[in-house]
Amino acid sequence: NCLYKVLQLKKPDELGKHIVVQGGTMRNDAIVRGLEKLTGKEVFRSDCPELMGALGCALYAKQLKTAKVTNLEDMMHQAQFTSRQVQCNGCENQCAITRYTFGSGEHYFSGNKCEKVFTNKGNVSEKGVNAYEKKIKLLFDRQVNIAAPLLTIGIPRCLNMYEEYPFWHSLFTECGIRVCLSDASTFNKYEKAANMVMSDNICFPAKLVHSHIQNLIEYKVDRIFMPFVIFEEIDKQQQNSYNCPIVSGYSQVIKNVQTDNLPIDHPAITFKDTGLLYKQCRDYLSTLGVQEQVVKKAFDHALKAQDAFEKELIAYNRQIVEEGNKKQKLIILLAGRPYHSDPLVQHKISNMISAMGVYIITDDIVRHQDIPLKEVNFLAQWAFTNRILKSAKWAAQQGNHVQYMQLTSFGCGPDAFLIDEIRTLLKQYNKNLTLLKIDDVSNTGSIKLRVRSLVESLHISLQQAEERQVQKPLSLPLFTKKDRKKKIIAPFFTPFISPLIPSIFKVAGYEMETLPISDECSCDWGLKYSNNEVCYPATLIVGDIVKAFKEGRYDPDNTCVAITQTGGQCRASNYISLIKKALIENGYTHTPILSIAFGSGIDNQQPGFKVNWLKVLPIALAAVLYSDCIAKFYYAAVVREKKPGQAAKLKDMYLEAAKPLILKNRPEDLLSYLSLAVDEFNQICQQKSCPKVGVVGEIFLKFNPFAQKDITTWLIDRGIEVVPPLMTDFFMQSFVNMKVNQDSHIKKKYIPDFAIDWLYGKVQKQIDKINKIGKAFLHFQPFENIYEKAEKAKQVISLNTQFGEGWLIAGEMSSFASQGINHVISLQPFGCIANHIVEKGIEKRIKSVYPQINILSLDFDSSVSDVNITNRLLLFVDNIK
Repeated sequence: NCLYKVLQLKKPDELGKHIVVQGGTMRNDAIVRGLEKLTGKEVFRSDCPELMGALGCALYAKQLKTAKVTNLEDMMHQAQFTSRQVQCNGCENQCAITRYTFGSGEHYFSGNKCEKVFTNKGNVSEKGVNAYEKKIKLLFDRQVNIAAPLLTIGIPRCLNMYEEYPFWHSLFTECGIRVCLSDASTFNKYEKAANMVMSDNICFPAKLVHSHIQNLIEYKVDRIFMPFVIFEEIDKQQQNSYNCPIVSGYSQVIKNVQTDNLPIDHPAITFKDTGLLYKQCRDYLSTLGVQEQVVKKAFDHALKAQDAFEKELIAYNRQIVEEGNKKQKLIILLAGRPYHSDPLVQHKISNMISAMGVYIITDDIVRHQDIPLKEVNFLAQWAFTNRILKSAKWAAQQGNHVQYMQLTSFGCGPDAFLIDEIRTLLKQYNKNLTLLKIDDVSNTGSIKLRVRSLVESLHISLQQAEERQVQKPLSLPLFTKKDRKKKIIAPFFTPFISPLIPSIFKVAGYEMETLPISDECSCDWGLKYSNNEVCYPATLIVGDIVKAFKEGRYDPDNTCVAITQTGGQCRASNYISLIKKALIENGYTHTPILSIAFGSGIDNQQPGFKVNWLKVLPIALAAVLYSDCIAKFYYAAVVREKKPGQAAKLKDMYLEAAKPLILKNRPEDLLSYLSLAVDEFNQICQQKSCPKVGVVGEIFLKFNPFAQKDITTWLIDRGIEVVPPLMTDFFMQSFVNMKVNQDSHIKKKYIPDFAIDWLYGKVQKQIDKINKIGKAFLHFQPFENIYEKAEKAKQVISLNTQFGEGWLIAGEMSSFASQGINHVISLQPFGCIANHIVEKGIEKRIKSVYPQINILSLDFDSSVSDVNITNRLLLFVDNIK
């Protein structure tokens, strides 16, 4: 009937000359090619939606493949069929299948997302090999019975356990501890525990953790083990081997929302240094009553178990490649994070592809291989992204029979930077990236249809001649001695410290200008030249720099760009990669980028950048303290000023007055100016009490007025005193972090505690001077001791949580509550991976410790609605008395 409908539209003399099919997918293209081959006629397309099914059924039916087809009439005669609906019970997808039955008894199936049960390839079809199935067995098939276990410890089958389970299983069992692994992931279990997820835009692998924890609770284990793994094993060509904040710190969320009084053990762990790892295991197991001589033996067994797992996995992948090469099979390297091995997380995509005769390998094939990545514009500091990059380079260098696909979860922060670089790297070798974004959807038909269509096209491409012309990537020059006289531009950060930064750099011997504050034009340029999934601060920073050159304010050939890099697990250190990419795309290939990093472990080659830090640090510290103190004066005064505009006028005057003092490198004179400021701010203030709101959050959002839609001014206009965030605390937390990292064996103890305390005492002495001066201001809130703030934070979160704002947000909120400031606004970039843990993940715990606290969490990106933000603020201030 479908054929007849279409043929009726053709003139009688055209019958038998053309075949018409519906356009759309690659599967339809295969039907077109099959029909052309069978009939020797030219094939056109039609918009008739029913036609594809009829022609496809006819083409794939055995009777049509073997019959002699000479014209359309023969085809119409042999394409008679009946159909009925059946349901596949091969997996949890429960696909609705249409079975087409032809006169000869042959069948054709449609509606199936895989071909495990219902296949159109017949019994003679050869399936491929799936390395992911082997990886799961190598990871988790390791049951050991212990007659009289010391205790039973539960390990959730999630996140980094898809990387390190062999180590932990061997370590515990050799110590006489029974290991209870949670069951394999299922969608039903996930849905039952989904209400415990604290952040709705966090990735699916993180959301899935709650179901595994609940599973272990139901098994009545004695304890649950979720190690705080900061560093993975470091490989060659890497600057570092961090985990992403979610993988490291999700135990902090679990502790706060799902303990049921069951202990959640989360010792800080590094796999980067075996000596430190042993100390961490020894210290933790000693708390469980295990003797050190037992730990030593168990530790050696654990290392061997992990090594054996990795070697066997590498060997298996290489074996697949060798076999695929011999048989001239299509090989797909399906890369992803270790937890993408979970069949539920990847929605069994690897099974589906291998069922189509493809050989699937994992990115584990490049473990321990020396694969240089100098041409990649990416900060190689995350362990799993490093491996994915290496695997892309490996696949790119192979023949056309090896292709590359990558699995990524929605909301993955590092992938926002990584994907562009992988696509560029593959393109250099004339290959394409197939990116598969997966989430917690139950219906994955669209992505599986896309994959099946792609695999069909890749099979066809194997028959084409290979073109192996490698393209050399563009890069930016290093900052050398000849660049020292060039003007340096830096993005605007905050109204209080940004005006002083050029003077500080002048003391260091460089001419710097701070760009104007961001605007809508900055946002537009940033969206055009940066990945639209990066965080909002990155979009604005890239936009500010591109806008500055586009408006002709600076000559790209005689200008350098400066950006800070803090290192650590936050993706902010990769802003430099985005800026490089934007400059190259605009043709500004002679503009060096200057990285300003302080002890971050980042290896940036910029031989021309030299600073006498002993000369610069005292005045830089004084400038930060000075600007923070002026901020405290301003925000307390602006809601009490006798005449509108007085506080802003004084703020601008004292920031401007600080510049010549900084240029003269006279820190003590800045303190003298603060004494004058106290008197003048007191004079403009009325004596009245105002409701207070504390501001916390991601560093750029909480300081930058445009990025936060200037909500601080909105609050001030309503007579609410803003308790501002401080730059001082951001730097001072490094003293706490240094001690914590050494005490928990994350880093070797290079600096003794007395040396840290001595240096801290020097800085604290300057803070005490500021507090003494500021006390004369009638509404002054003193600078707090950072160690006291850390002690408050410990009630809520581990001090090993040092990514993003780290434990500082918990410390600030706790400090506000203890001072009677019970209303707090938290400002976050939408999808910030660190803040899933350090802010949203702790809200329940904060409210249990301080029941009176009222927290408003606001997320910002380029498309956030002003009306939405305002409405939420109005509801928030209604509760302020």
